Amino acid sequence: MTPAELAVALAAPTSPLVGRALALLTPTAAQCLANEASGAALAGWQTIVADRVQAFAAEQPEGREAVVAAYFTPTELNAHHGLTWYPFIAALTSSEEIPDLRATHTTVCDVPADDGEEAEAAVEQFGDRALAEALSWLAILDPPGQDDILRVHLPTRRVTRLSL
Repeated sequence: MTPAELAVALAAPTSPLVGRALALLTPTAAQCLANEASGAALAGWQTIVADRVQAFAAEQPEGREAVVAAYFTPTELNAHHGLTWYPFIAALTSSEEIPDLRATHTTVCDVPADDGEEAEAAVEQFGDRALAEALSWLAILDPPGQDDILRVHLPTRRVTRLSL
C-alpha cells in the first residue's frame, strides 16, 4: 500500500478495511495510534492555517511593511458548541510584538454548525473556506479559552496559542 492509498484509507476510518485493521489492535496500541493521529491532525491543520494566512499576507497592497504575524481571537458559536477560532484575522503585525487584542473580543455569534444552506452561507461570508475549516478543526482538537489568541508567525510558520 502506498502512502497515498494509506491516507485515503485512513481518511475513512469506518471503511471495512480500516475497521478490521483497528479491531486487531490491543487497547494500548489503539490509544497510542489515536494519540499520534491527533497530534498529526493538529500539525496538518496548523500547516493549512499558516499557508492560508501567508497567502492572505501576500495579497496585501504593496508599500506595506512585511507581515510578521497574524492573530485570531476566539468566538462563541452557541452555548452547545462552545468556543472556536473566529475565521477573520484580528490583527496583522509587522513586528514581533503582540498587539493588544482585548478590544477585539467578539460577542456571541450564532454560526450554524450543520451542513445545511445556512452553514454554507456562513462559510461564504467568511471568505476563505480552507482557513475557516482549519481553524474550526484546531478548535475541536485543542479548544481555545475565552482569553486565548492564536498566533501565526509567518517567518517560521509556527502556529501557537497564547493567553492574554
